[in-house]
Amino acid sequence: MLNVTAPDTATRPLSPDVEQAEAAIVEHYPRLVRLAYLVLPPALGRNRRVLTAHALAQRALPRGRREREAVPAVRGGVPGQRGGAPEDSGYAYVRLRVLRGALEGGLPLTFRALPRRAQLPPALPQVWGLRLFPRSGGAEELALDQWLATLDGPGRAACVLRALERLSEPEVLRVLDEAGVADPAAAVAGSGEPAHDALFASPEFDPCVLQARPTDLLRRRRLVRGSLAAAAALAVCGALLALPGGGWGADGAAAPPYALNPAAEQALDPGRLVRAAPTLWRASSRTDFSTWPARGDRADDAALLRRALAVWARPGASVAVSATPGTPAGPAMGPAQLLFAGTVDQAVVVLLYDGLRVVRYAEPRAGTAGAALDFARTDGASAQTAAALVLSRVDGNVRYLTAPWVTAVALRDLLKPGEGPTALKTTPDGVTPPVVSPAPAGTCSSWNALALTGDGATRLITDLGELTPARLTSGAPGAERDVTEAAELGDWSRIACLLPSVRSHGVRTVNAWTYAKQPLPEGGGTAAWLCTRAETWQGAADRVQAQFLAPGASAAAQAARAEGTPACGSREPRVLAGVLWKSRAGQWYVVAAGSAQFASVSASGGGVSGTANGNRLAVKAPAGAQVDLSGRLTDGSKAGSLR
Repeated sequence: MLNVTAPDTATRPLSPDVEQAEAAIVEHYPRLVRLAYLVLPPALGRNRRVLTAHALAQRALPRGRREREAVPAVRGGVPGQRGGAPEDSGYAYVRLRVLRGALEGGLPLTFRALPRRAQLPPALPQVWGLRLFPRSGGAEELALDQWLATLDGPGRAACVLRALERLSEPEVLRVLDEAGVADPAAAVAGSGEPAHDALFASPEFDPCVLQARPTDLLRRRRLVRGSLAAAAALAVCGALLALPGGGWGADGAAAPPYALNPAAEQALDPGRLVRAAPTLWRASSRTDFSTWPARGDRADDAALLRRALAVWARPGASVAVSATPGTPAGPAMGPAQLLFAGTVDQAVVVLLYDGLRVVRYAEPRAGTAGAALDFARTDGASAQTAAALVLSRVDGNVRYLTAPWVTAVALRDLLKPGEGPTALKTTPDGVTPPVVSPAPAGTCSSWNALALTGDGATRLITDLGELTPARLTSGAPGAERDVTEAAELGDWSRIACLLPSVRSHGVRTVNAWTYAKQPLPEGGGTAAWLCTRAETWQGAADRVQAQFLAPGASAAAQAARAEGTPACGSREPRVLAGVLWKSRAGQWYVVAAGSAQFASVSASGGGVSGTANGNRLAVKAPAGAQVDLSGRLTDGSKAGSLR
């Protein structure tokens, strides 16, 4: 252990000048290097010990013409000339510096303190492509080297000072004390007997007479190849960065990357937000979100609006950002339109519209931690699909912001078609009271929908977990209508619990179409076939389901489903699906039905074969049969089932 406490500076003598120290190093260089080599821990390896020993001897030179060293008076000289003669003080000084460096080099590296210079690989001298080590000795030298490895640094230093420098025990104690050893006596006591001191002069321990061997040639080749590849990659990256605009090619007439875009700057200015007149929707040729006026008790809060616009343009890492499928989440192209800004429950909400998307920014009443940013695509919206927006969701409850043309709002449970709707009173800004979210957790015991009256119609909407609620309709493709009739409400009561399959999918409208009625075999009653099509705002991932409603069943069963198909829509207003049905007598049947365009229906496979004229088929089948359905249309062409 080294004692790092400096002695009293009042007793520090002047160290020898640079010329005297350099002369001592040059004259006694082999002995100094051997001393450092023997004191350094053998665990470093012979190559590292050789280079470090040479570095310690070369760094023993004072830094200035005269250097005040934090050591007591340096005494003693070259072995055989002890006594503190002035001409020997140069060697004693550099020996002490070498010894202290070798002791520091043996200290283990820890995270509690910065590494000392001697603990790191030497900067000089450096040898590339070779491994250097002294000549090999005999068995006695090997045993001595192994024994030195069992000693600590101070013990090796005491042994080397006695054997190599031929110092007496009092002189060894003094030099160890000057070198900063905490317990010199213990180091001397553990240095062993002087019986083998002559072996310290063996060539085994001479780091100035060396042998050379190559390093790992395969590893060196891999390193060279890796370095060349890294240099090539760096050169390519540098060339790319040097290109105009920092990319693969020139940007033509574009401004430099650091130039400010006027439209982007205007999009961040709350003073440039578009605010529609309160009565614009009455005279406008468009009836969509662009005619909504700015509402809310914070619509004039410039600081809030500035934060919302800034987060929209540059959402931070702490902002929770979500977007419906197919909705870009980038900044606005120019000044957006303000729809709402106000306090809702325990949050402050801002709704913005840029012609393509509706954006909702929400932050807590106090502070901005936990801010959220939601995007919903709304291009192509109309009075039917721009009737409301989801303003907030708290504890399973939903608040809506209704369109300015909505004059009445009512709550209806789709699973209870016989019950009338419950009227809801909105605020002057069109905000509804909290409504229980229709998304069921586990069981489907109710499904809430809002009936919005306005613009000459009553429309049914429901929340599917997104910013824009979905409109519910009924009817054949191309002739969809709002759900108002008792029969239509009855159909929706049996398929509403299948709506979670299209939740959070960017759905704009969901249409339910009863495309066939089918008498079941063995007097099983009349079943209904429905096709549900959920059309999305992006128009590329519409989901279609065919449902089978058995007589007396409270809910329809899903018979088939597909995504991205034109079936059951205005482009392809037809559908064919089938299920396995079990009669009261225990007989299984394949029952299938198509829309009115089918002139015949066939079933094959799974031990089943049958064809029926018309758009309905019922044929006996074994339990669990896998059947392929096909049909022929009235124009003679073939069509497959929904899948």
